[in-house]
Amino acid sequence: MTRTKRGYIARRRRTKIRLFASSFRGAHSRLSRTITQQKIRALVSAHRDRGRQKRDFRRLWITRINAVSRDNNIYYSYSGLIHNLYKRRLLLNRKILAQIAILNRKCLYMISNEIIK
Repeated sequence: MTRTKRGYIARRRRTKIRLFASSFRGAHSRLSRTITQQKIRALVSAHRDRGRQKRDFRRLWITRINAVSRDNNIYYSYSGLIHNLYKRRLLLNRKILAQIAILNRKCLYMISNEIIK
């Protein structure tokens, strides 16, 4: 029986996975089986942390708005500020409000005066 030479498809698949794991340390970037395991693990972590990142940024924005509003006596609490924003139909999301609170506090003061009127 003659010797059969394997094709290049499996090698091409492994090199593609190797390129993904080239920055990993140790066996995680050298051995094919551990490379595939680490790739799966990395992609799972990336998927999980995309949701976590959204939560973390929302918490950060809320903390910033609350700190500035309490510090400058703009409003007693964050929840009251947001509630009255919605009541007055001033649709500013938390990201924009946090940027206004940090970069331009006078503008946030003007917005709170609009709510109180």
